[in-house]
Amino acid sequence: MQHRIVVLGAGYTGAIAAGRLAKRLHREDVTITLVNPEPDFVERVRLHQLATGQDLRPRPFGEMFAGTGVKLKLARVTAVDVDRKAVTVTAGDGAEREDLAYDTLVYALGSGWNDGGVPGVAEHAHEVSSRPGALRLRDRLAALGAGRPVVVVGGGLTGVEAATEIAEARPDLDVALAVRGALGDWLSAKGRAHLRKVVDRLGITVHEHTEVTAVAADAVTTADGRTVPAEVTVWTTGFAVHPVAQATTLEVTDGGRIVVDATMRSVSHEDVYAVGDAAMAIGPGDKPLRMSCASGVPMAWQAADALAARLTGAKVPRVDIRYFQQCVSLGRKEGLIQFVTADDRAVERALTGRVAAFYKEMICKGAAWGVANPTVGMPSRRRRLLRPQTATAPAGAAA
Repeated sequence: MQHRIVVLGAGYTGAIAAGRLAKRLHREDVTITLVNPEPDFVERVRLHQLATGQDLRPRPFGEMFAGTGVKLKLARVTAVDVDRKAVTVTAGDGAEREDLAYDTLVYALGSGWNDGGVPGVAEHAHEVSSRPGALRLRDRLAALGAGRPVVVVGGGLTGVEAATEIAEARPDLDVALAVRGALGDWLSAKGRAHLRKVVDRLGITVHEHTEVTAVAADAVTTADGRTVPAEVTVWTTGFAVHPVAQATTLEVTDGGRIVVDATMRSVSHEDVYAVGDAAMAIGPGDKPLRMSCASGVPMAWQAADALAARLTGAKVPRVDIRYFQQCVSLGRKEGLIQFVTADDRAVERALTGRVAAFYKEMICKGAAWGVANPTVGMPSRRRRLLRPQTATAPAGAAA
């Protein structure tokens, strides 16, 4: 009897996990099905570039997984029954409903936009956490005339990258950045100084120690009662995980992340693994791993290697998941590489300028290459024997 592995989500973590499993499990009694609503890979770390009109290289899953034995199922995940070991998916307009049975589930549905419950955000703000959101923002920015105000809310990596990318691409716009604390307060002194220098050079107005409490069509309101003009508001204050897991009997956090052990296996259901933003895993210093590609990729390696080892009777390996740097693009010509401790605390050392921009670009290309070449090292004979298998659904479907 075949052991059925179903991987939900083909972002960085899901795609890498599926490819690594195909590489590790050279067995005819194992099937791997990868479920995703879109037919090609989305480089989420580049969506701020897409929003400013840059084109991203197409990476079709059909080409990436050709010859690996991974079956691609283009569909939207609507429910998971971990007690019955089945996943409900829908294709097309939702009328085509199907249950996929599994023996082992790898849950990698990730995260999306979080409006934080702030009035007006859902109705008036834009996001860059998804390709549809980035494309909507691109269209809106393209329609803006010179001098119109744009406010980016959120001073983390996403907010800083979005604000600088927009300001560089559209120097004719009046771009502002609203942050709750001080600008770059998560960086070292060197990192903060460089960030402020670039922001000033790009003409970005920074509203520090500012909490946005409401968003309207033409302005945002702050906690101290100020009104900041905003013909476009970009909301980047955090992410919310896909809601499916919270509706199951899996042990999850209050925010809906699946609680996993050091091998990324659910602490409540041993036939379920979770990786990436969807999982709550503990890293160095007994601190939860943050939602990021830097966390998700090694989590995917760990889950795939542990699962493969358990299925083959081998010793379960442990991947050393730790942090080395935070890579920040500040437009296309500037960057910041903030080196950090294993548990993600900034140290004084940092790279800045064009060297840092090149460094960040190489990191992004390397991550995409890893997804696009999932089974490098797989024996060529096996790749010839395995045939690509693809089930199709409209590209507009969403998980």
